[in-house]
Amino acid sequence: MSTSPDSSQLQPGRLERVLAFMSLGIALLSIGCFFAIMIGTATGMTREDFGSGVWPLVAILPNIGLPLAFVLIIALLVVTWVRRKRANESSS
Repeated sequence: MSTSPDSSQLQPGRLERVLAFMSLGIALLSIGCFFAIMIGTATGMTREDFGSGVWPLVAILPNIGLPLAFVLIIALLVVTWVRRKRANESSS
């Protein structure tokens, strides 16, 4: 007979869902900004063009967003491991 916990304990909690969607959203936004910079450069924009309007934010977002998404994914893994460890200890 299996000693695994029942399926109700294996459902992800609110914190896990929030961390997953936040990391996915930030990563997709950062990658989108990266592609916007590539497309802007390919269409002939110069360095001076990227210095005005919304472009400074678009340029800095991948530098901050991708490491933040990575940290959120690590936090998600830790939260998941702790939940599973607690579920395994309570079923033993």
